[in-house]
Amino acid sequence: MRDILRPRPISYGMKIFVRAKPKSKHERVEKVDETHFVICVKEAATEGRANQAIIGALAGHFGVPKSRIKIISGKTSKRKILEIL
Repeated sequence: MRDILRPRPISYGMKIFVRAKPKSKHERVEKVDETHFVICVKEAATEGRANQAIIGALAGHFGVPKSRIKIISGKTSKRKILEIL
């Protein structure tokens, strides 16, 4: 069974690989495996709005503050690497 809604304990310093889907109809975080996620957000990919929405969605999923999540790679790409500090 897929573990979409229930967050798992995380280790800090963990890298998360994300495939972003901006301008989606519904916002959701889909877990592919332990470190890979597909994140759908309603915001468009303009002026960093989708990136902020992705950080917010991950923060809510893992139960950590948004300030502890940082985009390491892929700020202008749909494929991103984020780190939970």
